[in-house]
Amino acid sequence: MNSTKLQLKSQFLEEVSPLSHFEVVFDQLPGISFFAKNINFEIISANRAFWERLNCRSESDVIGKTDFDLFPDQLARKFREDDEIVLMTGRPKLKIIELFFNRQGLPDWYFTNKFPVFGRDGSVIGVTGTVQSYSGRRSALTPHLQLDRAVSYIREHFHEPVNMTELAKRTGMSVRQFNRRFREVFGTNPRTFLIKTRVQAACEELRSGDKPISDIALDYGFCDQSSFTQHFRAHMGVTPLKYRRGS
Repeated sequence: MNSTKLQLKSQFLEEVSPLSHFEVVFDQLPGISFFAKNINFEIISANRAFWERLNCRSESDVIGKTDFDLFPDQLARKFREDDEIVLMTGRPKLKIIELFFNRQGLPDWYFTNKFPVFGRDGSVIGVTGTVQSYSGRRSALTPHLQLDRAVSYIREHFHEPVNMTELAKRTGMSVRQFNRRFREVFGTNPRTFLIKTRVQAACEELRSGDKPISDIALDYGFCDQSSFTQHFRAHMGVTPLKYRRGS
């Protein structure tokens, strides 16, 4: 962008009234939640989709609260880690895949994009972002709707052995084409997507029951406890046993 255009943009932003709230635009975009946090990770702005999803009556119900006030600890810790990276690096963190499990034990995927907010002195003063559910995002994925067959299969069979070649066939694509398109849409390859789903499901099991870790490994599609521990540590930063103990 040349200097004339930058000056035009800067001049406009300087003249914007503090009472103008750009986030209201997000209320007109179905399925998209918007949020902004300050450097202390406190929410300072959110659109209707965000606070309604939390069963709140208005934006004021979430202002000043952190993720630890609004979400289970497991989710809040992950959200905080991503926020810290954005604050520390001053760079966006895009296509973050978050998983929530419904009452039927099936995963619902959400896509989060986070961006740094810069102050007038150039320092990072907060984080802003959007969250969109996979189901709400489908309409925006028209060129990639073949992938929905694969995602739906993973959603229902993630705890079983899943062959990537067979999964690609369900989409009518070659394995190479399938991997490329999957990464374009989800920001990761299908195997990593599957493993992350299994790990998140195992998190629920580890915290809610006392089933042996070796049994959990087999129940969620890992060939043995060693493989489960390896993948769990890679995604969660701790072993399954430490996670269960809350370490």
